[in-house]
Parts: sequence; structure tokens; C-alpha cells
Amino acid sequence: MAIGLDDVVAAETALSDVDGLAGRLIIRGRSLDELAGHEPSEAVLAMLFEGAFETPPTWRDVALARVDAFNRLSPLLPSVADLPLYDAMRALVANLPDLASLETALLLVAAPAVAVPALIRLRNGLQSVAPDAGASHAADILRMLSGTPATEAEVAALDTYLVTVSDHGLNASTFAARVVASTQAGLMSSVLAALGALKGPLHGGAPGPVLDMLDEVGAPEMAERVLASMLERGDRLMGFGHRVYRVRDPRADALKTALDWLNPSPRLTLALAVEAAALKLLKAKKPDRPLETNVEFFTALLLDALGFPRDAFTAVFAMGRTGGWIAHAREQAISGRLIRPKSLYVGPVPRQEA
Repeated sequence: MAIGLDDVVAAETALSDVDGLAGRLIIRGRSLDELAGHEPSEAVLAMLFEGAFETPPTWRDVALARVDAFNRLSPLLPSVADLPLYDAMRALVANLPDLASLETALLLVAAPAVAVPALIRLRNGLQSVAPDAGASHAADILRMLSGTPATEAEVAALDTYLVTVSDHGLNASTFAARVVASTQAGLMSSVLAALGALKGPLHGGAPGPVLDMLDEVGAPEMAERVLASMLERGDRLMGFGHRVYRVRDPRADALKTALDWLNPSPRLTLALAVEAAALKLLKAKKPDRPLETNVEFFTALLLDALGFPRDAFTAVFAMGRTGGWIAHAREQAISGRLIRPKSLYVGPVPRQEA
């Protein structure tokens, strides 16, 4: 019996393949190494949407969707201002159409990209910045966040992040999106289901605590001592280990490379000392269990360096993953198959009368 559905094949997909033993991620037939740092997020989105809609989206389509999403959602910002950032973003997404069209898909992709910067600025007492339909997706997100144009290195770093997290097999949020899509519900319903799954700390909620761990360590020379104390009291070292990967997460290396472009991230020296100490301690403590650096470790460093507050990290992840969720939802809906697994009843049974 597969509790948690480990190793159960629940879908056939042409979108991505995660090889946990080899440490390899393939997206639409291309390795992550080929895509991250080489292709803009708009190009990878078009790859993911191939076959999902009659025509793949262009760079211009994505830009115009940001403008449309901003015009629809900005009047609603005051109504969600008191919610935690992730919940506010999710509430805004819930106001979008629930159709299966490319227009709806692009609105859903654009929504986190415009909502997250606007919500961050709103709570800092600043006016939201309208999208620029002449800018790339990554460049516009950073401009809407800071109010000023980003550097080429910053744009390349965010683009690398958005590509790196764009799709990753049948994880919890993607499976949730496919289950809802299998009922023939609209794309917004599928994305909302995925957003609900992503919020949980066992799936998308761990990058922020990586920075909390770095803050606790404080200085590179303290890394091994502090991490050893954390392990002794039973704390989890955030950013290490993965449900699927038994070797180093390839996404971690892609994001580490992007960090190097930022010349350098202020936390990078500390982070590298923490990574080295953590890997040493984990290998000694759990020699039979591979616990390598995962995507969350360098996600925290990269997004922090780009100016996103740590409580926004999961919402920024949603910026990159929404296109993948939609591609999976469309793939499932087109198959026409309702997802309906069985459960094994282990509760009490009524007494049989004599």
C-alpha cells in the first residue's frame, strides 16, 4: 500500500520529468541546464503551453496580460490589504475568470506577477507601479517591486528563478491542479487548488525559514557550532533534503549560478559556510539518508538579494509555477479522464446480526 502515493503513477505527461537518482530535471524534452540562464521565462511558458491551446503565447501576449491583470486587480487591493501577503495574492487570483481559454491562462500567470509587488508596496505605504507592456516579464516584476529599472544581472537572475521553478513533475500542488482540472472545472479553480497546496510548509513554505536559520548562525565561523546545536535539539536544517532527489537538486545549482551574477549577494559568504557545515553534519548524523542542498536554500538567498521580503517567497514561487500548473491542468482536461483513486477503509465495521 502506497501511503502518500509514493511511486504510484497517476498521470502521463509530456511536460516534465524528475530523475531523483540522477539529479536531473527535464522540461519539454530539454534539461534544466539548457534552459536556466539561457531562455527567458516567456519562452519556457510558450514551451509548456504547446498543445494546451491553439496558439502558444508570445512575449507581447504575456506583457499585455500583465496590464490587463493590473487593471482588474488594482482596485481590489484595499480589500485584501489586511491579509497575510500570500492569502491576499490568492484572494486576488480568485477574482479572475474561471475559463479554459489562453486569455484566462495568461491572466492567471500575470496575476501573481503584478499582485505581489503591489501588495508589498502597499504595506510599505507606497503606491503600486503599473506594468510596462514594453518590458520583459522578469524586468517588469522587478520594476513594479522597486519602482526603478532593474539591472541586467537582476533581470537575468529572476528570469533564471522563474524558469527553474516553472515545472517539477507531479508534486503536491501540481497534482491538486490536475485533480480539479479532471472535473472539467476552469483554470482559475485549478490554480486556486494548487495555491492552497503550495501554502503548506511541507511543500512551498520553506524558503523563508532558510533566512531565519542564517540569522541564527550569524557568522561563517559559527556555522558548524550553531547547526550542531540545532540538530541536537531536533530542529530541521532548512534547505536540505528532498522527497524525490537522492543527490543534489539540480535547481540549487542553477540558482547558485544566478546568485553569482549579483556581485555578490551580501548573505552569500555566510550561506556557503552554512551549506558546507550542514552537509558535513547531516552526512555524519544520517549516513544512510542522502540529504543534499535543495532548491529552497538558494531560493531564499536569491529572492532576498532581489529585494523580496521573506514572507513573500512562497508567493514569488507561485509566479514561476503558475504556468506549469496551467499546462498540467490543460493536459489533464484534454485527456478527459476524471481522477478518482480508491482508498482502503480501516475504520470499524457494523456488527453483523445473527
